[in-house]
Amino acid sequence: MTDDVQISLADGVQTIRLNRAAKKNALTAAMYATMTDAIEQGDANPAVAAHVILGSGGVFSSGNDINDFLATAHGVSVPTHVLRFIRLLPRIAKPVIAGVDGPAVGIGTTLLFHCDLVYATPSAVFATPFLDLGLVPEAASSLLMPARMGYARAFEMLALGAPFPASRMVEAGLINAIVPASDLDAKVMEAAVALAAKPPEALKAARRLMRGDPSEIIKRTDAEAVTFAERLASPEAREAFQAFLEKRPPDFSKLKTSG
Repeated sequence: MTDDVQISLADGVQTIRLNRAAKKNALTAAMYATMTDAIEQGDANPAVAAHVILGSGGVFSSGNDINDFLATAHGVSVPTHVLRFIRLLPRIAKPVIAGVDGPAVGIGTTLLFHCDLVYATPSAVFATPFLDLGLVPEAASSLLMPARMGYARAFEMLALGAPFPASRMVEAGLINAIVPASDLDAKVMEAAVALAAKPPEALKAARRLMRGDPSEIIKRTDAEAVTFAERLASPEAREAFQAFLEKRPPDFSKLKTSG
């Protein structure tokens, strides 16, 4: 457990709020573990009908905490706490509603493709700069983003690294509505409470039919993790991370390539 994630339950809705605004809600190992535990426990709790994920301080999440990530990865495999969370996402049994205000970077964007409803503020910005760090997409985003957004827009985000404002994400089919920041929490909770009032078994069955078999998503998640780990140990990733920490542009031209 960590104070950087706040868990609460009301009206059949479990709220998971990222509470590390001073660090732009960058996710640490403890935060991943707390979120994963909360979702697993909420799915098993009859009192929970839906999950809500929110940020704080005008930020949804800046993605993985770089220092924490480097300290635990060692270039051998995707850190266990990360893999446990992303492998859970396609297996969540109850509806997930997200409210995004401000930056949603890396996993802050890719986890949204596993949500059932997403609301955002006009200041929300979505970015997946994996390649800029010498890495590859995760959380099955290499599968889900082209399927949802179309290949061209997905490639623009995942490969070119272009940030998308909320308006483009509405066009891409990720966001249900853009609402003022002052109304975001209320809008998300309104939707979550409405779902909590539905017949639970019918809701579960309808959602299962709409989402389909999660095995393909889990398979892609695992395949991404293998390549991600390989890339994490690469000279490109080391240069990208070092440049990030030193607040300078990376220089990939000096690295040897395989041709």
